[in-house]
Amino acid sequence: MKEMKKQRIARRDFIRISAAAAAAFPLMGLGSLKNAKNPATQQPATKTKVALIKTKDRADGVRKAFELLDPASLKGLPIFIKPNFNTSDPAPGSTHNDTLKAIIEEVRHRGSGPITLGERSGPPATEKVMEEKGILELAKEMDFRVINFEALAEADWVQFKPEGGHWSEGFAIPKVVVDAPYIISTCCLKTHGFGGVFTMSLKLAVGLTPKRLMRELHRSPDMRRMIAEINLGYRPQLILLDGVEAFVDGGPSTGKKVQADVFIAGTDRIAVDIVGLAVLKELGSNEAIMGRRITEQEQISRAIELGLGISSPEAVELVTPDEESRLYAAKLGSILRQG
Repeated sequence: MKEMKKQRIARRDFIRISAAAAAAFPLMGLGSLKNAKNPATQQPATKTKVALIKTKDRADGVRKAFELLDPASLKGLPIFIKPNFNTSDPAPGSTHNDTLKAIIEEVRHRGSGPITLGERSGPPATEKVMEEKGILELAKEMDFRVINFEALAEADWVQFKPEGGHWSEGFAIPKVVVDAPYIISTCCLKTHGFGGVFTMSLKLAVGLTPKRLMRELHRSPDMRRMIAEINLGYRPQLILLDGVEAFVDGGPSTGKKVQADVFIAGTDRIAVDIVGLAVLKELGSNEAIMGRRITEQEQISRAIELGLGISSPEAVELVTPDEESRLYAAKLGSILRQG
């Protein structure tokens, strides 16, 4: 399926859809990170399963990821989806609509409750990005709700200020995300040419924060540590990384594109990003990726310090659906063993 044709949606329709989505989950007032940090952290696992699927077909990748990971029952659960809509550039510049559609179809097949998608784009306005990608038309077609985080009121945000963090005044995440009972994050496989080094599941959290915080983030020498810290504010139950196409240099919107033909999925953000970095190394990437060990990447090392997931690549257990995927997992295994 090609990306949906661009269509102009009236501003009032966008705001109406956003307002309706805000009511999809019960909103509970939360205080500082001292009261709210526990749901985002977890005890380091001895092993965590990461699904690895070699495929050119996004719907096939999504379906097999669910089959391999066999998530707990979704019956009746409201689902919140966090995509990568930083801009409307074609995948891997943004989440492919085929991937998004396949996720929605899969959770519906599993009996989920109402589905809500939320995002804050940037630098372009979120409304413009949604229009250009055809997301609002897709929402009407597939009956899911859309929240534009840029349109939220101040009262709709939860403030976090982690002890020992690198944010001068902390950061904020929408209440609708903090309170969501089941979150699916769907990210892309790519490098980041503006200081992040790479952008996968950990960096996806940047789109949960207000745009006014981006000046501090992008000017800070601690940018990559700050990215990891945002992840203290929420915890996705499932991460799906679409690596059918990848940027091995440049990014996040445009870059040197290659066919990677892979899907990665898991429940641990660190594990998913570790495997994604191994794929970039296998493909051949820039010096910032190739010139250091995976655990030396600051997003990864800070996330490990914060207890966001596994503590080393040795804790990754790759699970595969077929021989082609198994052979690729063996190839990545040698990279993962180097740390």
